[in-house]
Amino acid sequence: MAEITAATVAKLREMTNAGMMDCKRALIEAQGDLQKAVEILRKKGAATAATKAAREAREGAIVQHVIPGARVGILVEVNCETDFVARNEMFRAFADEVARTLATNPRAELEPLRLDAVGRIRENLKITRHMRMEVSGHGVVAAYIHTGAKVGVLVEVGAGSEATVANDDFKQLVRDITLQVAAASPLAVSREQLPAELIAKEREIAAEQVKNKPPQALAKIIEGKLEKFFQTYCLLDQGYVKQNSEISVKEHVSAMARQLNDTVTIRRFVRFQVGEAVPA
Repeated sequence: MAEITAATVAKLREMTNAGMMDCKRALIEAQGDLQKAVEILRKKGAATAATKAAREAREGAIVQHVIPGARVGILVEVNCETDFVARNEMFRAFADEVARTLATNPRAELEPLRLDAVGRIRENLKITRHMRMEVSGHGVVAAYIHTGAKVGVLVEVGAGSEATVANDDFKQLVRDITLQVAAASPLAVSREQLPAELIAKEREIAAEQVKNKPPQALAKIIEGKLEKFFQTYCLLDQGYVKQNSEISVKEHVSAMARQLNDTVTIRRFVRFQVGEAVPA
C-alpha cells in the first residue's frame, strides 16, 4: 500500500475538487491508488459535486418544516442551476429532507446529503440560508410556502395563555399573518424594530424630495412621507390585505385579541424569496 501523505491528499483534491476528508477516506479505501480514489469519489458523487460547484445555483425552492406541536419551525432556501430541476420531485425531496433535518437538529452535518443529491440530480445544489424559530412561552410558529415555492414565510405569534393557542380563531389569525407577510413583504414587525440608520436615511430622502416646499410646511410633509414608509414596510402598520387594507394589521390583531380575551403578539417573522440578495 502506497503511503498516504498530505501531498497525496492535496493532489487528489486538486484532481477532483472534493473535500479534504473525502479525499483522505477515498485514498485509504483505494490503498493509496490515486486513479482508483478518483473513481471512488466519482461513484460517491463527491467529484461530480466539485466539478459542478463552479456553476451558479440561481434557481431553487423555499421549503419549510414545522415540528408537530408548532413550537419549532424552519424556513430554508435551497438552490440549483435550472428551473427544470427546481420543479423536479427528486430535488424537492432533497430540499424537504434538509428542512426536516435542520428543524430537528440545527447542527446537523448536511454535506454528505448534499453530495449524494448532486450525484443523483447532476446539478450544483446549494443550501443557501435557513432560519429556525423556537417558541418561548405560549405561542406557535407557522409557515407558508407560496405556489411555486419561490416565496416562503415563517412567523412566531405569542399569546397570553395556552388555551388561546389551541383556539381555532387564533390559529386562523396566525395563518392569515403568514399570508400578509408573503403578499406585502414587510421589513420589520413594527417601526420600533427598524434600524435607526434606515429611518434617518428615509428622513433625509424625504427632506431632499420636498426641499423647495414652504419652510413652515416642511416638517409636516416629511413626517407624512415617513408615515407612508412605515405603512409600507412595517407589518403592524400595513393595511390588512384580507380586508382590502381598510384596517391595519395592528387593528386586526387587537380586535382578535379582544375577541379571544387575551394578549396576542406578532413576535417575529422571516420571508425568503428565491434568488434575492442575501446580506453578508
